Amino acid sequence: MQDKKFDVLVAGELNIDLILSGLAQFPETGKEILADKMVYTLGSSSAIFASNLSALGVSVNYCGCTGDDDFGKKIIKDLEVKGVATDNIIRSNTLQTGVTVAFNFEQNRAMVTYPGAMNALSENDITDAMLHDVRHLHVSSVFIQPALKPGLVKLFKRAKNIGLTTSLDPQWDSYEKWDCDWKNLLPNVDVFMPNAEELKNITGKENIQDAVASIKSFANIIVVKNSIEGATVFYKNEVIEQPAFINDDFADAIGAGDSFDAGFIRQFIRDKSLKDCTEMGAACGALNTTAFGGTAAFTDLQSVKKSAFKKFNYTIE
Repeated sequence: MQDKKFDVLVAGELNIDLILSGLAQFPETGKEILADKMVYTLGSSSAIFASNLSALGVSVNYCGCTGDDDFGKKIIKDLEVKGVATDNIIRSNTLQTGVTVAFNFEQNRAMVTYPGAMNALSENDITDAMLHDVRHLHVSSVFIQPALKPGLVKLFKRAKNIGLTTSLDPQWDSYEKWDCDWKNLLPNVDVFMPNAEELKNITGKENIQDAVASIKSFANIIVVKNSIEGATVFYKNEVIEQPAFINDDFADAIGAGDSFDAGFIRQFIRDKSLKDCTEMGAACGALNTTAFGGTAAFTDLQSVKKSAFKKFNYTIE
């Protein structure tokens, strides 16, 4: 493949996270509770992935949509600080930037999201010129992007026809319908990255093995993330079990799956083995949980290398 301007194009939602932690319990109707800590930071699965992937030394371009407001300006600034290219982010003067309010209770969380401008991004906004400039396409959070989801099959076919590798993290379906043209989409997705509950809901199966078996004939690499249980990769006749890294400095789990994705895709586009990709993903997912929010644990490659070795005795090349 000829030289490209960027390694990865991320196409997806953009929002701010307002994270409330140190709760004595989750909120109840008609009652007020207090939080010990508040964090206002870059949110959204796609942006966390892009930011942390860039911190891992990968060149990243972004296509998304924000409002022309303070939240949107903070998102763009935070991405640019991490080295993510933002020229292809649409700044709407008629839509507000999305926001997620997250409630952390012990190691569990509940979230409320106002989608705002993330509803507007469509397949047409992702041009062939953007695709020709990169080696890999990543899309996340398909169910909360109603303008993008109908064009996913076309988008991924375009990417594959141009010669890109591709990855997809579906994320949770807030409507719990789980509807998508999976049989035509997944053959064009090189790395499918749901968590265990998402995969079971997508397939209607009660366990991971049956869920994987139901899509294996038309899917490629299937990466199933399962929180503290680790992750499992299925590809042809190969099965890779990756335990989670033990983390004694837990802050919150926001963005842990996205950071796993970032570590995995960093190695994948460098043609590393699936075992190496999965181990790197697990290390990055665990490292994510040592700081509040999805991106605070990832500043730059050298600091990530130092932290991963110190906390998990894991060496990042």
